[in-house]
Amino acid sequence: MNTLGDRRNWTDDALRSAMKNNHSWRGVARALGLKGTSAGVIRTLKRHADRLGLDSAHFTGQRPWSDHQVREAVPSATCWADVLKALNVIDNGASRARIKGHAVRLGLDFTHFTGPREPVADADLFNEPAQLEALRYAASSVAMAWFTLRGCAVALPVEPQEYDLLVTTSKGVQRVQVKTCAARNSKGYWGVGIGRRPYTLDKTAAKMPYDPDTIDLFFILLGDGSIYVIPSTVLAGRVGISAESYAPYRVGDASSLLR
Repeated sequence: MNTLGDRRNWTDDALRSAMKNNHSWRGVARALGLKGTSAGVIRTLKRHADRLGLDSAHFTGQRPWSDHQVREAVPSATCWADVLKALNVIDNGASRARIKGHAVRLGLDFTHFTGPREPVADADLFNEPAQLEALRYAASSVAMAWFTLRGCAVALPVEPQEYDLLVTTSKGVQRVQVKTCAARNSKGYWGVGIGRRPYTLDKTAAKMPYDPDTIDLFFILLGDGSIYVIPSTVLAGRVGISAESYAPYRVGDASSLLR
């Protein structure tokens, strides 16, 4: 119930329900009908949540895991690989740094970490199946190798750009955007998203086409290993394609990496 002089247009019960059914402060704000999600709005929500003793440990924000899950995973783990596996997170440097940072912030003790739970025989070290959910992380490295093996110098942009790679060819420097598709869609086609979201915090915003004046080539890697290199002028104005329709631009096969 709102107290005297409280200008809120939502009640304590509404806040309780919103916090129970959402996983971020922005989600809570939207559930309460608040149009803004500024720092001031979030601070107000947190202040009232603290007053009511409401728990936000289940909040994940943009993360697929919560602080509560980290608290449960760390004590029973023997290394960070165990923690990431328990959280169902791809094990890479960025994920380790992010989760370790959260563990430090939460004051968790991980001094008992010693190494993997079981020693792995050298013969079995790389026998795990390829994780196609990691395809988008590996694609830029595959693209760099593909262009380098064709005599092209490859560079990464120093600052965030609309392109992922700069490739020097006989026709000059090409700006390359790397895209992936891990699996066929429900109709059996390789439906590749080639659009981008506008620069907004709203992750649900509709994608828009790349400006063909800012991208020269699309390097596309599919979940079966197929590689396509398609000029941006061919795909201008599109945000999605079926790779099968662009067979003349299929330039290679990296399927051995996925076996």
